[in-house]
Amino acid sequence: MLRRLAIVFVVSACTNPAFAQQRPLVTEDPEPVGAGRILLEGGFDVAHDQRYPTSGLRGNLWRVPTIGLSFGLSSIAELQVDGAVRDRLSITARDPAAPLASLVTATGDSTSSFEDTIVATKIRLVSEAAGRPAIGLRFATKLPNASNESGLGTDTMDFYGSLLGAKTVQSIRVVVNFGAAILSDPTQGNRQNDVVTYGASFARATTQQTELVGEVNGRVSTRSGGAFPGTESRGILKLGGRFTRGPVRLDGGVFFGLTTIDPSIGLTAGFTYVFSAFTVP
Repeated sequence: MLRRLAIVFVVSACTNPAFAQQRPLVTEDPEPVGAGRILLEGGFDVAHDQRYPTSGLRGNLWRVPTIGLSFGLSSIAELQVDGAVRDRLSITARDPAAPLASLVTATGDSTSSFEDTIVATKIRLVSEAAGRPAIGLRFATKLPNASNESGLGTDTMDFYGSLLGAKTVQSIRVVVNFGAAILSDPTQGNRQNDVVTYGASFARATTQQTELVGEVNGRVSTRSGGAFPGTESRGILKLGGRFTRGPVRLDGGVFFGLTTIDPSIGLTAGFTYVFSAFTVP
């Protein structure tokens, strides 16, 4: 009986708007953070054998620190800003034939840059109920903070739109995303690649404070003639866990690339903190 009560408690915590975000996962839950609340995320990622097809660079990537902010604009909507203060790549190989290799100014065995920032708006359209999942929409724009000269960016802006769904079944929270993105061709300014985006995640409560989590998340190029460099199909499989205590959640995970240009393996760890910051009129 006590175990059942504990699981019910954790499931309630998982669906609470204060923990709508899914770090270390990136598949978006349709539940917003809550009116007047701010969600702060921080952490780091380490990726082995990361590839950059546009610049031809290849190596081991550190993202430190990763930062995410979500602002509860109302009970059904939030504004998100996500990125990393610094990306640093230890270079293990270069491809001089890459389309933008000539623009790279990094001459040593490493390069670094600010990461591209994602600005997004998420809206919950339908609340979860018995026999019905929660449904939402998310629209996002990638800003070109990372430069061509560092070899870590493409200097292009991209647009994303996704349909979000989520349902809690006993002790498991299942989230599904499906959408599309318009990715600019970094080699020519008058072309684009329209890709399909996807994500599916789970969070299983194991105790009153801990969860096991996992996801598959990525995109699929729809261009018949082959994807432009930097717009290729990509995918990540991630497994991890979360520990919640009060308004703070600690997390960690391991991830594996699903395509030849994704990192072979990587690690992630961080925290999430939620607090009430302002009053929504």
